[in-house]
Amino acid sequence: MSGGISPLATTAAVQPVPPVRQGLQGNARAAAWTALIAVPLMTWFLPIDVEPRALHAFALMSFVLIGWMTQVLEPAIIGLVGIYLAWALGVVPFNVAFAGFSNNTPWFLYGAMLFGAMAGKSGLPRRLAFNVMRRIGSTYSRLLLGLIVTDFLLTLVVPSGIARVVLMAAVAIAVIEAFGVGPGSNIGRGMFITLTYTATIFDKMVIAGAASITARGLIERVGMVEVLWSHWALAFLPVDLITIVIAWRLTLRFYPPERDAPAGGAAFLDAELRRMGPLSGMEKRAAVLMVLATGLWMTDFIHHIPAAMIGMGVGLLSVMPRIGVLDIEDVRKVNFLIIVFVGAAISTGDILRETGALKVLTDSAFGWLQPFIVGNAWISTTVLYWTAFVYHLFLGDEISMLATSIPVLMQAAHTHGVDPLMLGMVWTFGAGGKIFLYQTAVLVVGYSYGYFTPKDMLRMGFALTVIEFLILLLVVPFWWPFIGIGQ
Repeated sequence: MSGGISPLATTAAVQPVPPVRQGLQGNARAAAWTALIAVPLMTWFLPIDVEPRALHAFALMSFVLIGWMTQVLEPAIIGLVGIYLAWALGVVPFNVAFAGFSNNTPWFLYGAMLFGAMAGKSGLPRRLAFNVMRRIGSTYSRLLLGLIVTDFLLTLVVPSGIARVVLMAAVAIAVIEAFGVGPGSNIGRGMFITLTYTATIFDKMVIAGAASITARGLIERVGMVEVLWSHWALAFLPVDLITIVIAWRLTLRFYPPERDAPAGGAAFLDAELRRMGPLSGMEKRAAVLMVLATGLWMTDFIHHIPAAMIGMGVGLLSVMPRIGVLDIEDVRKVNFLIIVFVGAAISTGDILRETGALKVLTDSAFGWLQPFIVGNAWISTTVLYWTAFVYHLFLGDEISMLATSIPVLMQAAHTHGVDPLMLGMVWTFGAGGKIFLYQTAVLVVGYSYGYFTPKDMLRMGFALTVIEFLILLLVVPFWWPFIGIGQ
């Protein structure tokens, strides 16, 4: 999971949830620290035929990867120590070691975090959720569909899977209570597992959240191609629509409800909306800023204003007196460690590229993959998707998984003359398939409410991972070339 780093701090509108991570203890912790120190030292002095700077970069990369996998320290601190050592030990100069922080990706993420904090504080997402469900219907089946649709719509305005789960959990709990059931019920399990899992999938179909924002930045930086927000969203639009329907039907099949409708029917939704009252000034200002940002992102193929510039600009506007929603205390609550984490992750890729280690990785560790990424779209999609899925099992954190693999993939794309955007998008989407809780903090936060079990996660995760692959297998060779990807 993402090292327990929540892109959004708790606000008044987002209630805290139980702790989501326990660190290693006892012998396991001692073994992790031993590996963290011993493996990089041994790698540094390995007597192999690799250029010294590249070998030293591998040693530092092993330090960072072991630290991220074992989580003996906060991932942001591990990443920062790794790039600091690259500079301090003379592997690369300062401007390369810390290049990730001059990249627009971590600052795009910062703007997105302010954007999400604004949505949470205003309470607008809750109002949107109940309005959507009211229009879709009041039976369990329709309410479930309303939750999934709202989860998707909120991806555009709350660019954090964790924040969306927390916001939507309040809505789901109110609906579950209206049915007169609780944890362990099919209604509760179905609603929570679905809104939690789809939050992780939708983050990959729209450039929203730390993982897809990081992937976009790396594809642009290393792949040297423009990645438009609108183009990415359009590419995955068929997948979005099919996923909404499939997740809905799959949940109804796995978790048939104990009751078909809540007590009072549609009156329950009306009562929730009346309790909120009319739109407040804060909600109106938040809505204007959200529409402004989303509109600019969706039309970036016309004006070509970078998505990062839009996100950062609207995020800062949200802090301006009389215009925005946030005050200085809200800004202080935003977790800056995620900025450090993303910046350090990108810097790691720059260090590998600058020292020549990236080419060694491309030719060796990912060498077997290269013949499959050329030619047939079905074969390349299959190999990329399932390789990303398996790789994510071992390196659970999405950001570190993408940050250490996308640069290698982009290098291979240029070597073989393959569209780097297509490879990067398939690989990023493959990281969305999950079957275990540790693979992302979003799942752990949803699990912490106590409505579903790891077995539920395994069953739903495996089914949707396979189904998402089948959808992608149709979209990549037919839809993507039509919109100019992978030609």
